[in-house]
Amino acid sequence: MKNSTQTNFQKTVHAVVASIPKGSVATYGQVAELAGRPGAARAVGSVMSHNQDTKATPCHRVVGSTGALSGYAYGDGITTKKKLLVKEGVQFRGEKVDLKTSQWHPKVSR
Repeated sequence: MKNSTQTNFQKTVHAVVASIPKGSVATYGQVAELAGRPGAARAVGSVMSHNQDTKATPCHRVVGSTGALSGYAYGDGITTKKKLLVKEGVQFRGEKVDLKTSQWHPKVSR
């Protein structure tokens, strides 16, 4: 999606996701809250499903609220998402991300 055709929410979601550091993940709900729309986790998922620049917006770093991997349109889908996260050092417990060790906790100034 070209930047000029994005809504403010979409631009903000992309900016939040671009801020997630390697080795960390954020949940869809967390991204929604950081984007100023608490409760809009599904809308974040929709924005990420149309992400065309995975280098600028590393959407593989966004996971479900339980650490479950969902929705990845590139490579072999979830398998590729997990491989990318493991390569970055994200910790797993079984098939879910260990959110206690790998969830991103940005410092937010208010």
